[in-house]
Amino acid sequence: MAVVATGNKLQLGQVLLERGIITSDQIDVALEEQRRGGHNRLLGEVLVDFGYCGEGQIVSAIAEAYGVPYAQITPKICDPQVTEVLPREFLEEYTVLPLFKVNNILTIALSEPSNVFLIDEIERLSNCKVQIVCATVKEIKATLQAYMPAANVFVIDDIIEDTSLDDFSLIENVTEDIGDLEDVAGQSPIVKLVNYLIYTAVHENASDIHIEPDDKRLRVRYRVDGQLYEKMKPPFQMHSAIVSRIKIMAELDIAQRRLPQDGGIHVLMEGRAIDLRVSVTPSNHGEKVVIRIIDARKTLVSLESLGFSYDNLQLFIEKMNSSNGIVLVTGPTGSGKNTTLYGGLAEINTDQINICTVEDPVECNISGINQFQVQETAGFGFSTALRSLLRQDPDVIMVGEIRDRETASIAVQAALTGHLVLSTLHTNDAPGAVTRLIDLGVAPYLISASLIAVVAQRLIRKICPNCKDEYEPASNIKRLAERWKVEVPKYYRGVGCRKCRNTGYIGRIAMHEMLLPNETVLDAITEGVTMKKLRKMAITSGMVPLHLDGVEKVKAGITTMEEVLRVSNV
Repeated sequence: MAVVATGNKLQLGQVLLERGIITSDQIDVALEEQRRGGHNRLLGEVLVDFGYCGEGQIVSAIAEAYGVPYAQITPKICDPQVTEVLPREFLEEYTVLPLFKVNNILTIALSEPSNVFLIDEIERLSNCKVQIVCATVKEIKATLQAYMPAANVFVIDDIIEDTSLDDFSLIENVTEDIGDLEDVAGQSPIVKLVNYLIYTAVHENASDIHIEPDDKRLRVRYRVDGQLYEKMKPPFQMHSAIVSRIKIMAELDIAQRRLPQDGGIHVLMEGRAIDLRVSVTPSNHGEKVVIRIIDARKTLVSLESLGFSYDNLQLFIEKMNSSNGIVLVTGPTGSGKNTTLYGGLAEINTDQINICTVEDPVECNISGINQFQVQETAGFGFSTALRSLLRQDPDVIMVGEIRDRETASIAVQAALTGHLVLSTLHTNDAPGAVTRLIDLGVAPYLISASLIAVVAQRLIRKICPNCKDEYEPASNIKRLAERWKVEVPKYYRGVGCRKCRNTGYIGRIAMHEMLLPNETVLDAITEGVTMKKLRKMAITSGMVPLHLDGVEKVKAGITTMEEVLRVSNV
């Protein structure tokens, strides 16, 4: 039991004496016991352990000593919606209970009115003025438990009642005679839970849903803006039924639990189709499920909204209108490479040109473009599809990814024979694309003859506009700006609010570096110079590095320097 006394122990004792709760002898005994323990225990804890008084009496005395109200807390006097003002982890770690909020004044129940640092942090996280009420740890925890149940307490109907799922429907083929496990998976609570997870993930702009079993524990996490956060902890006993329900929706084998399986689900939400890619993999504690959400409304966006600087945008559009050559977009998985290519295709899509794509899978259907999905199991891979597309009289070809030597070779030959070829590669920066093509077996002279642009990109989180505030950064951030020879007149950050889940960020934008090879760079590629030298030459030729493009977004108040550092290779 964590009973907190005041910093002045005689003051607490004096209050208890005046109230007639304890005697002078009892205070002396408690102080002696505290001294023997090296003052590692608080006076209030000693008094309670000796049975001289109760926890409520101690906290009431502390409240009087600090001039704050004392209250006996119950769930009935607490506004349940106000508990969401602060993160759950924060409430549990510091035993804090938000009671109610009036005119931007947040009333908080805690047992430590002496902890000014905790109160300052509550004000920062809630963006409110804080008013303190003193209460016992036991009552605070009991009330928190009432509004934020533990992992083994899960009421599916309470969750579903808060969300309308009328606009959610599944496009599925009904399979007969799957067995008892299917019967369990088809029961109403399981169906509601899985539908709820998908529905809320789409509405919260999540890109992935992770359903992860552990030792007698099950958690569900969403990836939002590139970061994972815990959504809920259903009972572990529901795990098999949840996985089976997802397998049924994705038309997978529910009896197969020892091998990985991949499938797809198609759902309709609010009149629009959303594709879900399902991956089920066995682990030590059961099958883990990851659902990738592919929402065409987010995938097909204009180039202007992707975060290109004005100069880079004009240059990219110019290269997208080239009659031949290769344009590559590079970056790690989940950095928005395909979104950039889709934006480029939408920019040049007219009735006068034939655009064909080969993808795995087709993430966004674009009217007027011929799109083909690879089927590796049927022998229709990227290289085979690309070879076939060349007989379809294309002007522009988009290859979802250059993965192997054959695909790279065919793409280069297509670019050299009068086609504009667009594709993606997994490299850390723009010059690294040249090295990667060489590793795949493409001769340097063919690269220099076909390559017209490489765009490297990363996604960085944007400052939440709802809680955006100017601040003074740490000295190391300022020194870094000086080292990069940039001047940032004002620094901004999000202080955290309910809208951004107290992260200070909401949404993402891309930062880019664009390699446009000139004669000097092309000659260097032909000669096979090292990537380090190639990068120096590219910067000398005008390429703005990724981190400096990110700094421009810091200067514009779009993101933070910390976020640029997090995703940059500097």
